[in-house]
Amino acid sequence: MNAEMGEVEEYQFGSDQIITCFIPSYRTWIAPLLIKLEESRSHFEHSHRIGDRWENTYLNVSHVPSVALPMRLARDLAKEKWGFSTMVLYESMPNFLTTHPPFWFNIAKTGERTGVHDHAKLASVSGVAYLKCCSISGDLFFRKEGEKDFSVVPEEGKMVLFPSNICHGVRANESSDERISLAFNLYPFPIPSDEW
Repeated sequence: MNAEMGEVEEYQFGSDQIITCFIPSYRTWIAPLLIKLEESRSHFEHSHRIGDRWENTYLNVSHVPSVALPMRLARDLAKEKWGFSTMVLYESMPNFLTTHPPFWFNIAKTGERTGVHDHAKLASVSGVAYLKCCSISGDLFFRKEGEKDFSVVPEEGKMVLFPSNICHGVRANESSDERISLAFNLYPFPIPSDEW
């Protein structure tokens, strides 16, 4: 295991693996990131509403440059554990991705949840890093036909990595505080030429 990664746990979910670890020195990383996030609320962009909630909150990387830390750790961990190379992107690329950056924040108030979905379009690895949460903020769960749902309890500083084509969702936030997480996608390196 790479000493910079922190302790890594691997879980088998059908034919796929889900990996969790704590981001090294996460307390010193999270506190200033949450401040930057709050200061940048006037720059938020959103993709779509589900019910009364904006599902994804986007910011340009110039507002939150420290998002690079977990994304680079995820790239290194995917290479070490799964043996394939991925690329970290901080901005959308013309003719390749959506107009939004390949990372976003999920901000869920009490009672809010995220429906089952996947990130399969071109991405190979997806990740979540918890910035503000507690054990009842809403488990991340994975769903696959023929398998019992696999759940991950949110913990501040924890990062979860999984293949982008696995269906997943987030259960309702049962706490009285917002749950804030950073989500991101990593892309195959090199990008297949037929995707350009």
